[in-house]
Amino acid sequence: MRRARQIAQPTILTLLANSDEPLHGYIIVQLAAQSPMFGGKKPDATGIYRALKRMEENELVTSKWDTPEEGSAKRMFSLTDKGRRCLRRWIDALACYELTLEELRSDAADALGIDLPDTPRCAG
Repeated sequence: MRRARQIAQPTILTLLANSDEPLHGYIIVQLAAQSPMFGGKKPDATGIYRALKRMEENELVTSKWDTPEEGSAKRMFSLTDKGRRCLRRWIDALACYELTLEELRSDAADALGIDLPDTPRCAG
């Protein structure tokens, strides 16, 4: 569970880095569903909001309330410079995860005495 929460962070940081304007939490949830991390499935909104709160506490994002004359107030999130530096570190960390997972795939195939499939069969 902790790993999934951690991997949600670079997804959120990437969405904010790609945006020219602050994003409402609901929009972040919708965009995250379209990301490779979530593969078209809507992520748990509560988990995304918790991640945003932790990221704000760690000064990776900032938020401000948008209070339109009509409709409900919305909290808008923006990426900070610290958040950009964090995303840069994620680029390397994700590459290291990829190498580690590929090594594990190879070890698992060896343990079964099979060739490592070129194209994995993904559930979904």
